[in-house]
Amino acid sequence: MVEDTLQRPLRDLRISVIDNCNFRCTYCMPAEIFGHRYRFMDAEDLLTFEEIQRIVRASAHLGVEKVKLTGGEPLLRPWLHQLVDSLTKVDGIRDVGLITNGYHLAKLAPHLWSSGLRRVSVSLDSLDQVTFSHMTGRSHPVRRITDAIEKAAATGFDPVKINMVVQRGVNDAEVLPMIERFSDSPFIVRFIEFMDVGNKNGWQRSQTVPSAELLERIRRQYDVQPLSPNYGGEVADRYLLQPGNIEIGFISSVSQPFCKGCTRARISADGRLYTCLFSGLGTDLRTPLRDGASDDQLEALIAGIWTRRSDRYSEERSERGASARPKVEMYQIGG
Repeated sequence: MVEDTLQRPLRDLRISVIDNCNFRCTYCMPAEIFGHRYRFMDAEDLLTFEEIQRIVRASAHLGVEKVKLTGGEPLLRPWLHQLVDSLTKVDGIRDVGLITNGYHLAKLAPHLWSSGLRRVSVSLDSLDQVTFSHMTGRSHPVRRITDAIEKAAATGFDPVKINMVVQRGVNDAEVLPMIERFSDSPFIVRFIEFMDVGNKNGWQRSQTVPSAELLERIRRQYDVQPLSPNYGGEVADRYLLQPGNIEIGFISSVSQPFCKGCTRARISADGRLYTCLFSGLGTDLRTPLRDGASDDQLEALIAGIWTRRSDRYSEERSERGASARPKVEMYQIGG
């Protein structure tokens, strides 16, 4: 196990398998910037499945236990179930998850399940078609996503998490309807504060609805009981709602930073390692991999990056306000 300069171990790895996406969410890839002529990475520039497996194997030697596949939209990557199958067999990895916009999930859920995937998170910011189309930048039917969520549950995924980014004046009135829509097990709804990820989403703090405010709204309709974390470093604050025995969660990076417990590193689709969602620079792992670095050399490189880590951007934002420094875009390293 390795620790950074603030004694945080490396336990979680998020891996972007592709930078492309079929949505244009306003807080990630706004359509006015990422238009139809926007050029995403060529296939040969993406990490291969073998290269991803080597990174995961080296990271597992350093203490990583959980891997989550992201994008862009990871289900646009052909044969993704083959990668899932290989990662579930890496010694030390006890959990492989996936976060998706859900558009292709209904079709691929059985293949992913057969390959060993057991947990899936689906981004869904609105049940209202007009709001959904506005926030995703596309006219895809919201019913396609809700049907895919139901299909994932029917396939056996448990839990199926629904991630809702909440923006004031945009979709914050839909918090209670979202809970009611997915109030049956095995669904967990998580509310994510609108964050200043990347450089192009026009973030303003006034658009962030603090989790405490949402929780107070929910208390008016439900009895709310806090739940203990599932594991050390869990970023969501969990609650059980009655009636209904419904679990919800809050990810509160803006109002309640959790930097001190962050155990997560991120790998971009082109093989750069980032030690914070708000990092400006990543370290290239693809070049050493393709230049013939051994497994021991790769492990030493990752360990060296992590042991020098001192990131705590969200805490610094709370202490001094938003930073104007450039940050990696969300679509390059996942949420």
